[in-house]
This record gives sequence, C-alpha cells and structure tokens, in this order.
Amino acid sequence: MKIQAAVLKQSGTTRPYADSRPLSVEDLELSAPGPGEVLVRMAAAGLCHSDLSVIDGSRPRRLPMVLGHEASGVVDEIGPGVTEVVPGDHVVFSFVPSCGRCASCLSGRPALCEAGARANAAGTLLTGSQRLARADGGPLNHHLGVSAFATHAIVAEGSVVKVDAAVPLERVALFGCAVLTGVGAVVNTAAAQAGSSAVIFGLGGVGLSAVMGARLAGCHPIVAVDVMAPKLDLALELGATDAVRADDPGALETIRLLTAGGGQTVIEAAGKASVLRQAYAATRRGGVTVATGLPDPAQQLSIQVVGLVVEERTLKGSYMGSAVPRRDVPRYIALAESGRLPVDRLVSGTLALEDINAGFDALAAGAVVRQIVRF
Repeated sequence: MKIQAAVLKQSGTTRPYADSRPLSVEDLELSAPGPGEVLVRMAAAGLCHSDLSVIDGSRPRRLPMVLGHEASGVVDEIGPGVTEVVPGDHVVFSFVPSCGRCASCLSGRPALCEAGARANAAGTLLTGSQRLARADGGPLNHHLGVSAFATHAIVAEGSVVKVDAAVPLERVALFGCAVLTGVGAVVNTAAAQAGSSAVIFGLGGVGLSAVMGARLAGCHPIVAVDVMAPKLDLALELGATDAVRADDPGALETIRLLTAGGGQTVIEAAGKASVLRQAYAATRRGGVTVATGLPDPAQQLSIQVVGLVVEERTLKGSYMGSAVPRRDVPRYIALAESGRLPVDRLVSGTLALEDINAGFDALAAGAVVRQIVRF
C-alpha cells in the first residue's frame, strides 16, 4: 500500500532544520503484514529527543530511515499468528519490541529484550523483516521497530500494547516513551518510597514525567532542576515542591539544603554526562542516582569509587523506565484518567507531518516539551 512518511536520509544536518530539511515527507510503499506482524493506522506521534538525537547524529542509526517511536494508532490488519490484537483495537507502541522468550523477557525485564535490541540496531522489525520501501524499490530502515512519522506502520506484535478505546488516541500517544520512561524510572527503577526526597535533573517530557511519578509515589520534597524558567514553572505545577536553576553556581548546595543532605532518589533526564555528574553529586548517602538520558556514546563519566563504597551509593541506568509495557501502559493511562498523572500538560502543541522539521527546531531550542503530529 502507499503511505506518506518522514524519511531521514542523512544525520548531522545544520540547523535550522526548517531550512536544511533533514526529514523529507515522501510517498512510500508499505508491504502487507507478515507472520507475527500488525498493520497500524497512525493517529498521533510525539517528537522526542531520541528522534532528535538521530537527526543531529549523536545517536547513530542505519539510514535512510523513517523516524518516530512514540505514538498511538488503530490496528487495521493482522498477519498470521497474531493473537494479542485484532483489527479495530487501539494501541500504543513500545520502542523495545519484546520477544517473550529471551532471558531478559522471561525474567520480567522486556525493556532489555535481547532480540528486540538486535532488531532495533539493525533497523528491522522484531521479525527480521523490513516492510518500508521507496517507490523505486529502495529499502528503508525502521526506527526502534515503529517508524511512527508515517500515516501507517507495519510493526511486530511485540511492539504494540492494546489500550482502552474509550480514551482519545491523541491523549495516549506519549505513554509509549515519555511517560513510560519518566514515571517508570521513579517507581520501577528507583522504587522510590513515600516520604523520601526526589530530585529530577532535566525537564523535558521524560523529566517532567518523572516529576509526576515522584508525586505519584508520595516523595517529599520533590526538587526540579533545569536551566529554563518556563519548564521549572511547569514542574512546580505538576508536583515539584521546589525549583532550582541548574546553571546557578550555588545549585548543588541549594539542593542539599532542600533535601537535608541530598536526594534519596535522583533522576537524570538530560542525556549529558555533565548533568549525570551533577545528579550523582546531589544524591545523599545511601541514595540512588538513575540515568535515563541518552548521551552521545563518546561521553564518559568519572566518579569517586571510594564514595560509591563507603556511602553505599547506587548508580543505575533505566531504559524505557524498566517497564513491562503491557502491564504499565494501561496502569498509567488509568492513573491519568483519574487525574493522578496530568499527562496532557506535557503537550506544547500539535503540527502536521509536513511541518516536522520546524517542530524539531523548537525541540532542539528547548522551547517545547512535547509536540504531537496528528494524522
């Protein structure tokens, strides 16, 4: 079938992207779903820093590629052997497809699915296939098994989570990445306890979701840290008790005063080694520092090893919020519908697919949290 999609041919293009146009909206061919695959008609897709990192070259991926991984849609067709969804089901995408058979999946850690990681690195679906092609037959790579910046997508069954059809599709689009990662980093990875202090560095979609997750977990105080005043203001509205400018020379001392020695749970959501270093320094004795951001692979972190030991610190990575998507996505949607996760506040605006390059300019400038492409 013929679809429209945003194709990235080359990374590292100069900004502004509205002029250099790294993403070109093209008419493509999409094959029919094969065994274990699902055809989804896209409804909404979020612009995420993980997409931006591929555009600017800090996260190398196989190109050319149809970008996008945080989205929602409606199942139009299923391939042989699919049992989890049927046509008409509403779904949210998981950017790590789960095979359900590897050691990670069997131990309840599908975010670390070994087959899913291999497929994502190769630019294929979990099934090993590539279903996207240009009109001349030239193949295109899939982004994280989803390729959401398109009118339709073929994905593996392990890449979709069925959700309540009564909830508007545009509202649930962010649950596959920003919300899953940010809330999950607090409640799954850090296992934050009620009454314990939390500090969140970096207030994009993931960081602000972590603020909401800390409030949901009953943390107190909740200190939000960023360099941009509007994001600090939004964090206070979403549940943070205090806001600190990261570029203030006295920021670290202020955080320690607010938390009586440092945060018990400290989340880094900026994707920079320098910010992770600051987050680690803001963590109290016996506390946990959780890294969720995805920096350039060349970045390194140096810490004092003796402090890690004698202060019983924990430094952890959190990918996809250590989530079990089929368990956590419906839970988080239900919490949002009850008013306990005000996810709608993360949406800075909507745009059409043809305006996607300008959307990434706004994201790169830090002027927005999440923009939604409507289809």
